Amino acid sequence: MATTADFKNGLCIDYNNDLWSIVEFQHVKPGKGPAFVRTKLKNLRTGRVLENTFTAGVKIDLANVERRPYQYLYKETDDMYAFMHSETFEQISIPESLISNPGLLKEGQSVEVMYDVKTDTPLTCELPPFVELEVTYTEPGVKGDTATNSAKRATVETGAEVFVPLFIETGELIKVDTRTNKYAERVR
Repeated sequence: MATTADFKNGLCIDYNNDLWSIVEFQHVKPGKGPAFVRTKLKNLRTGRVLENTFTAGVKIDLANVERRPYQYLYKETDDMYAFMHSETFEQISIPESLISNPGLLKEGQSVEVMYDVKTDTPLTCELPPFVELEVTYTEPGVKGDTATNSAKRATVETGAEVFVPLFIETGELIKVDTRTNKYAERVR
């Protein structure tokens, strides 16, 4: 058992007989009335996001989940991906719907798979916050076009498209934020 004081982003709770992950939370102390906690919860089975308000100090059941390290191997079919456990070398297949950003998956990349301990089933597959990818194609930048903070499309080695600054050229390594699918910086 935990209380609303234990809330943090990514915490998994058992709420309404389902598993939910806290996406955001905010403690609110109004001038009148009791304090409360405003939250955004994401259902780990369906991916649905729900906004909910908890009274401050209320008891919450923590979900029994486990994060396990895996390595991405290859894409099996249109919607199934093969992964290998980093320590036991056991291989599993995960549907595309459980992967946080499948377009940025590169072969050999490390990921974390969250498991429901009761049923031993995978709930989500999370990429690291940033991945380094090579730009395979982008339009060449035009000289003198740097006065504005504009961006252009670039295709990375996984086939995904990312908006990058005008100075990025084909063949360069860039760091991409997997949570927002946006360019973060150039890798030197």
